[in-house]
Amino acid sequence: MITEKIEKLLEEVKGLSTNNAEEIEQLRIKYLSKKGEISQLMNDFREVPAELKKTVGMKINELKQLAIDKINELKENTGSAQTQNSLLDLTRTSYPIKLGTRHPLMLVQNEIIEIFQRMGFTLASSPEIDDDLHVFTKLNFAADHPARDMQDTFFIEADNENVTNNVILRSHTSNDQSHYMETHEPPIRVICPGRVFRNEAISARAHCFFHQVEGLYVDKNVSFTDLKQVLLSFAREMFGADTRIRLRPSYFPFTEPSAEMDISCNICGGDGCGFCKHTGWVEILGCGMVDPNVLEACGIDSSVYTGYAFGMGVERITNLKYRVSDLRLFSENDTRFLKEFESAK
Repeated sequence: MITEKIEKLLEEVKGLSTNNAEEIEQLRIKYLSKKGEISQLMNDFREVPAELKKTVGMKINELKQLAIDKINELKENTGSAQTQNSLLDLTRTSYPIKLGTRHPLMLVQNEIIEIFQRMGFTLASSPEIDDDLHVFTKLNFAADHPARDMQDTFFIEADNENVTNNVILRSHTSNDQSHYMETHEPPIRVICPGRVFRNEAISARAHCFFHQVEGLYVDKNVSFTDLKQVLLSFAREMFGADTRIRLRPSYFPFTEPSAEMDISCNICGGDGCGFCKHTGWVEILGCGMVDPNVLEACGIDSSVYTGYAFGMGVERITNLKYRVSDLRLFSENDTRFLKEFESAK
């Protein structure tokens, strides 16, 4: 029996192969440690008949020496491989390297921010994961407003007793404004860019996440006329000096009065085409005067201060600027699509 076991171990040791240092150490323990296979053979050697001890002993010594030589060989091979690898300069830049480009959404978002910064707006930001209090409650959303429903909002933590404690993915960057108004005294003039989330079916025209830029101005004697002039200046900076705008009555919980803003189609110049559905106008943003309830909820005296707010989707502006027909292209990381914007500033 012991001779058969020795022969089997000889075949195993001859076939050992690995270049992993940890695996080599495990093999050494398996065969050469005090509790290893060869030590176990030495224990069994006591039961070998006297006339066979010399032959079996020589076989065990042969096995032991083979195991030692094989383990050392594997260690040497592993060491030389590591030395060879250490000669590689991993800090060296690969060549040739292809330069990337700015993402079209970031190109447009940065252009929007730059335009409003020239008008005196500063940047503000807040978490993408926020509480209901700042995303909805302080912005005059009723407790049963549809935007709080699970079909429209992604919930992280839900509190059935008090909706203001819900932790959610923000569905607009208006939470930037509520945070900012809580901690700053008027005059306030901020621009709030960022990513937002809504439980939408993904298609060529909609996605479960997108990007917004919102603006807020709060001061004494701020009027709708101020809002209109700022938006007209923005539209002409963004789409050309001949751009016209129109404001249509609308509804938002956080502004009163509220409006949707259209620009004259930048493709047909307002004459009517397939892109603008032959109306000559394309909607780009929503706006309005900040509701007094919002000012009061954020600690600002609405009898002294007034303000306006506006918000636009960066994807929509990008579509108008670069005529991208499918929103999904913005997030699929297709380098062929992204390379088309190499010449964009």
